[in-house]
Amino acid sequence: MRKYKIYQWIPVLLIVIGVFYSSSQPYQKQDVRPEIGKYVDLEKVEQNFSGVKLKYAGSEVSVEAKGPASFIEFFIRKGAHFSVFFALGFFAFRAIRLNGSDTIKSAIIAFALVAGYATFDETHQNFTENRSPHVEDVMIDITGGITAIVLASLIYRNRPIKKKTSFRNV
Repeated sequence: MRKYKIYQWIPVLLIVIGVFYSSSQPYQKQDVRPEIGKYVDLEKVEQNFSGVKLKYAGSEVSVEAKGPASFIEFFIRKGAHFSVFFALGFFAFRAIRLNGSDTIKSAIIAFALVAGYATFDETHQNFTENRSPHVEDVMIDITGGITAIVLASLIYRNRPIKKKTSFRNV
């Protein structure tokens, strides 16, 4: 039996709990547009970004279509998707790797965890008031996770794998 370093999984567990809690809240509780208006000159946003237009989940994202505060909030929310799943990917890879798996196996398992949880998270949002799941959000989540897994694999690739130890030898 291997001696597992359970404490390595604490950050992964905290991230999963945080994402689940966040996905359980209706949009109104997470609306940061009023705060954006307090700290950002929305007229300058309108002037400087009026030409920026992109399609996301079948809708136009632009200052004209959404208004300046919603335009900024869109990028904050998508950045949060990327960042949170970046952290999940990094800490999942780290926990798996430090518990004795080689780099490739750790990367594959961490990727499966990130992709599975990203899919679960968007499905969960389907059952939350005023929230809607988007395949595009899953793709952002997975991109954040993959980026972290590649970075973590570079950091941890030369670390020796601990030999499997018997529980009695510990």
